[in-house]
Amino acid sequence: MFGYAFVKAQPTTYLLQYRGGKVVREGAGLSFFYYRPFSTVAAVPVGSRDAPFIFELVTHDFQAVTVQGQVAFRVAEPRKAAGMLDFALKPDGKGYVSDDPQRLPERVLAITEVLLQQTVKGMGLKDALRASETLANQVAGGLAAHAEVMALGLEVLGVSVLAVKPTTETARALEAEARESILKSADEAIFARRNSAVEQERAIRESELDTEVAVEQKKRLIRETQMEAEASVRQKKNELRSAEMEADITLEERRKSLVAGQAENTRTLAEAEAHRVAAVMKALEPADPRVVQALAAVGMQPGQLIAQAFGGIAERAERIGSLNVSPELLQTLMGADGPRIYTPKA
Repeated sequence: MFGYAFVKAQPTTYLLQYRGGKVVREGAGLSFFYYRPFSTVAAVPVGSRDAPFIFELVTHDFQAVTVQGQVAFRVAEPRKAAGMLDFALKPDGKGYVSDDPQRLPERVLAITEVLLQQTVKGMGLKDALRASETLANQVAGGLAAHAEVMALGLEVLGVSVLAVKPTTETARALEAEARESILKSADEAIFARRNSAVEQERAIRESELDTEVAVEQKKRLIRETQMEAEASVRQKKNELRSAEMEADITLEERRKSLVAGQAENTRTLAEAEAHRVAAVMKALEPADPRVVQALAAVGMQPGQLIAQAFGGIAERAERIGSLNVSPELLQTLMGADGPRIYTPKA
């Protein structure tokens, strides 16, 4: 009405009122009346804004990848942004005069794409697929230091790389390669397990063989000990037998010596007896035989005397006609202690 208008901004919108080419009023969340024919109002959004992106880039090994993410930024210096872009409101205050406010995220994304391409082209495919965090950090640092971003008065709040994907064919090839690698790893694991089982079996077998060898050595040691003990026993027996033989030989020699001594003594006694008898016989040679017989009969038993008498009778048997000796006489002559003659009864 009469050229006056009222404007009211949210706390996330920074208003700048220009009049005569100078800023006469500015601030976030202002509300005021202004005279439209002489004033221009610029509304700069200073709230956080997210700009999602999907870029198709090329890696160092000429493989296409798709990088998906978003950039969070805000206008930190509204005057710089208003000086670089046209944020002026329409006279009715219901829109912008130009499309610069809508193109601000596009400019930020263009810079982001350039930075991402510079980073990705220095990586191989596999490295790029695993470099989401690296890409985000490098792009965030590049945006913060970029001259255009600084000239626009923007503050980069963060860069997020949600996914880095290859093309479908490349993904299949990588899946096949990964699958083969996994299968190879599985085969190697199976081989390692089997090899480990073989090693363990061999170790067990070696342990069993070592145990058998140790047992055989113990048995051989026991046999050697037994053989040594038996040899020692045999040696002891031989020594004992030798000692017994030596003792027997010694005893036999003693017996032989004793027998020789006894024989020598007997021979000496016999010689002495013979010498005595010879001396006696020599002494009795001049004597009458009857005297010698009488001397011999001295001390004889009655039986011996009777026997001698019968011997004399037998020597003169040719001179005796007949001789009758009854059993009673013979019994009387022989005495009670002599042998008894059996007389049969009639």
